[in-house]
Amino acid sequence: MKRCFYILCLMLAVTSPARSSDLELVSGGSSAYRISIPAQPSPAEQKAAGILQHYMQEATGVKLPVQQEDNATTKTIRIAYTKGIPAEGYVIEVKDNDLLISGGPGKGVVYGVYTFLEKLLHCRKWDAGPADVPSTNKVTVPGNTHISEAPAFRYREVYMPAAVNDAEYLDWHKLQRFEDLWGMWGHTFGKLVPPSDYFKTHPEYYALVKGARQPTQLCLSNDGVFNITVAALQKQMEQHPDALYWSVSPNDDNGYCECDLCKKTDNVEGGPQGSLIHFVNCIAARFPDKIFTTLAYGHTARPTLHLKPANNVYIMLSSIDAYRSLPLNNEASAAPFRNYLDGWGTKTSHLFVWDYVTQFTNYLAPFPVLHTLQPNMQYFRQHQVSGVFEQGSGDTYSDLAELKSYLLAKLLWNPDADARQLTAEFVQGYYGKAAPHVNAYMQSLQQHAVSQPALDIYGNPVNEHVTFLTPAYIDQYSTLLDKAEAAVEGDAGRAPRVRRLRLAQDYTYLQQTRFYGIEQHGIFEQRDNGSWKVKDGFQQRIQRFADACKQADVKELSEGGLTPDAYAAEWSKILAAGARPNKALHAQVELQTPAAPEFPAKGPATLVDGNPGYDDFSYNWLCFYGKPMRATLDLGKAVAVKAVAMNFLEDPRHWIFRPASITVEVSADGHTFREIGNLKNEMPAEHYNIERPAYRFDNKDIIPVRYIRVKATNWPELPAWRYRERRLPMIACDEVWVE
Repeated sequence: MKRCFYILCLMLAVTSPARSSDLELVSGGSSAYRISIPAQPSPAEQKAAGILQHYMQEATGVKLPVQQEDNATTKTIRIAYTKGIPAEGYVIEVKDNDLLISGGPGKGVVYGVYTFLEKLLHCRKWDAGPADVPSTNKVTVPGNTHISEAPAFRYREVYMPAAVNDAEYLDWHKLQRFEDLWGMWGHTFGKLVPPSDYFKTHPEYYALVKGARQPTQLCLSNDGVFNITVAALQKQMEQHPDALYWSVSPNDDNGYCECDLCKKTDNVEGGPQGSLIHFVNCIAARFPDKIFTTLAYGHTARPTLHLKPANNVYIMLSSIDAYRSLPLNNEASAAPFRNYLDGWGTKTSHLFVWDYVTQFTNYLAPFPVLHTLQPNMQYFRQHQVSGVFEQGSGDTYSDLAELKSYLLAKLLWNPDADARQLTAEFVQGYYGKAAPHVNAYMQSLQQHAVSQPALDIYGNPVNEHVTFLTPAYIDQYSTLLDKAEAAVEGDAGRAPRVRRLRLAQDYTYLQQTRFYGIEQHGIFEQRDNGSWKVKDGFQQRIQRFADACKQADVKELSEGGLTPDAYAAEWSKILAAGARPNKALHAQVELQTPAAPEFPAKGPATLVDGNPGYDDFSYNWLCFYGKPMRATLDLGKAVAVKAVAMNFLEDPRHWIFRPASITVEVSADGHTFREIGNLKNEMPAEHYNIERPAYRFDNKDIIPVRYIRVKATNWPELPAWRYRERRLPMIACDEVWVE
């Protein structure tokens, strides 16, 4: 699609006048050139020729013929694989009257053509969909043109919408997809030896955890497991003969095997990474012509002490535990990652990194990490990393997905590319007249984000209400985005892009209103008679947001989370429930045991702010990690109390369970307490649903009450079905409701 219509003389060095050695590929709407490919062209050579022909015609109106010939005459654009050029690399140069686009093994010639389109035709492909192709009646290539490039990393993937959904975007930006390279990808133990097939009849195939077999992982010392894995791989290899890599990796779960044989290897090698590498090496020996990858992630992240991965085994190290406020080479929380990378580097030269550039719990939340992208790529290259998987939001839209994807693609190819120039070029080209305001928005966001030292891929925009997403800052950001929208009003191509951009702020506003509830910046406002109502226009704002999400191709709001329609439905329930009266509103709360500092909510005031908790444990819930909850409320004066109620959260995926027991006591003077109720819970059977069990304790005595004490005991340990080493159970209470 021609989005820019102007006459250009397309030159690589625009300050130099045309010389006799320059090539005029197109002039005045005609051309003496043709595209030449070998007499027996490879698929890559044929594809490259078709791409060049298509875009030359779109830019100039001239369709260059494609000819297959071994000994082409003069005035040709020769596209051919050439020995001596690194894999996927290319050389673009002028020789005599010809333009040569030579490529190394793989897609070198394809990448060379797309580089020609960018650097000499000034075409751009910002995101999924049609490219921007400037119109011109003259294409001149300087005679001294010589572009020679090869990738910094052999594996380059950006797992974001444009790269997932648009095949041409991949080739244009020299990216890859794991579906095209791996026969089996990621966490594969459950696919290689499925528990549904074997656990009942052969529990010994699976991990021994605290004395019991669990289908969480495999027993890697079991010969049956090895034989089944070999057979499963053999079958898959027959079905996918062209796959380059095969992953043999633990499940995305806990509970590695503690049997005597596995433990023997692990003790020698410093942990469960020992039995893993031993197992994968044995698999690799059975298939010496294949390349295997395995995940250094969670309990297998540490490098082995002695054992080295086989030559056809690649280690894929995860950076999942690092905060994203700073580049990985400076971020304090990334110190273990850096140590692991150094350690694995002494064991093998085959290192991949699995990195992260989005907030998985809130895809649309502002996640300002642009300043970290280039330093991270440079750090990986310096440490001999040969492949990078940058995990974003997959096929669903997330904050600044287009720019992040574009920058990462360029930096994965060349970590020393000018990131500032690339960013400026993208913002100007993608947002047009809105660019100054978009730049101001991103700069303001980044400037304020300096106050957040722990930008977490599992965080949320609610907890940033005191850092870079305060209500005052949100107003500033919204003002800048209002200006951006106004600047492209009527621009059918760019106006939707700005609307997508502001989804981050709209989402943040809505999420924070749940946190504020009946307070300023919340959902509800008080009528003159003291009752509460939903703020005027609030429900309409929710629906506008949901509609905008669907228009922006937002499929889910978090990893495995709600669709826009489900999010709107969840809001409908919240609004229908209204604000619940509470006699303990804003009471003084004294905690006898400290709450978990990682999830601060409003501190002790969380229990008396009048706002319920929802399915997300990270706000509106007061959490107690490995400790009981012991809270005493002072109502300020003695009042009649009919009942005391509360909700606790159960979210086994995050190791949160309803309390083992609850006791409620009341007092008139704060010294003498009497019990009005208690109960004991059973640890639930295995499930992974989010539940909010409600508890109510009636006060049958008419004596006025000023003090209320709630004691909720935690569990001594996690249930076997959700066991994780060095992790304790957590309980979470949202509010103590007093009637």
